[in-house]
Amino acid sequence: MGEVFSGRYELADPIGHGGVGVVWRVWDHRRRRYVAAKVLQQRDAHSLLRFVREQALRIDHPHVLAPASWAADDDKVLFTMDLVAGGSLVSLVNDYGPLPPAFVCVLLDQLLSGLAAVHAEGVVHRDIKPANILLEATGTGRPRLRLSDFGIAMRFGEPRLTETNLVVGTPGYLAPEQLNGADPDFTADLFAVGLVALYLLEGAKPDAKELVRYFTEHGTPSAPKNIPAPLWEFVAALLQPDPAARYQTATGARKGLAPVRELLPDLGGLDDEPIDIFDQLPELPEGFGPNGPERKTSRTRRPVAVPAPVPAPAPAPVPAVPRTPPAHGRRARRAPRRPGPPAGAVVCLLLLALVCYAVGFWALNRL
Repeated sequence: MGEVFSGRYELADPIGHGGVGVVWRVWDHRRRRYVAAKVLQQRDAHSLLRFVREQALRIDHPHVLAPASWAADDDKVLFTMDLVAGGSLVSLVNDYGPLPPAFVCVLLDQLLSGLAAVHAEGVVHRDIKPANILLEATGTGRPRLRLSDFGIAMRFGEPRLTETNLVVGTPGYLAPEQLNGADPDFTADLFAVGLVALYLLEGAKPDAKELVRYFTEHGTPSAPKNIPAPLWEFVAALLQPDPAARYQTATGARKGLAPVRELLPDLGGLDDEPIDIFDQLPELPEGFGPNGPERKTSRTRRPVAVPAPVPAPAPAPVPAVPRTPPAHGRRARRAPRRPGPPAGAVVCLLLLALVCYAVGFWALNRL
């Protein structure tokens, strides 16, 4: 069976790896279902601080995959989140190549909706990329996206965990101002959304440096092949090298996307092959089933025939013996009982012990 963590989480199998931790599929004994858990891999103070920051996020939104709970056990720490089985946008593009524009619009709308909730909490994600955008296993139905991995996210006003001149993020999905050491901003996240949109529409990682160079020297280029002009205008507005020229909020970008979606065919009317977002999690390891860990039951023993008991012979009657009356015609007195402490005194002693325990516990915590 798997290792039981903090008396609640039973580790089943590793399903992913991150910069500071390993993601496990675990059985939550309290919630009675499987969840994902990131277990801290490194134990230095820097990694632990990042881990604490990430698990402190509590954003309840259908398109955000934020930590739900955390636990510590000896020298290990973990936090849990929903278990998402459909893979990431990387696996989707690897399976289907460039995605239909209408399908991409649905994904972008959900991504911007989740990002708006993140920004509303004053948090800059700083690592938006296809690998950090997961999908529920919805089959050929409407996709459901989840923005994940807040390992390097930060709130406004929080001190940086790295030197000012050190760039944090994934190369290829950074805004140009981030490469120059600017403070994290919401518009930098929106620039990364534009790069994700290009990745989905073209089926390959875009060349961010070349895009920035072309935008700077020649202005907005014409729409690439197979990308409708209205959709390209929206994506180009996200990719402007000047942060002031981009959409300033995720909510504003979502509003800009709405009329573009109306110009494209609905998902149900696409002539393309239906996109199947299937369950990509590996089979459960030995000892685990759909309803959790499978406990081994003891084998049932075969019943053994036991002969019927032979009745014992009836005992011979014992003649009655006359009782001798006590002396002086009265019953013998028992030794007098020593009186114990009254019930009230016992209660007082228990209360006094509880008060002493509470005062001692408080004093230890104050040290």
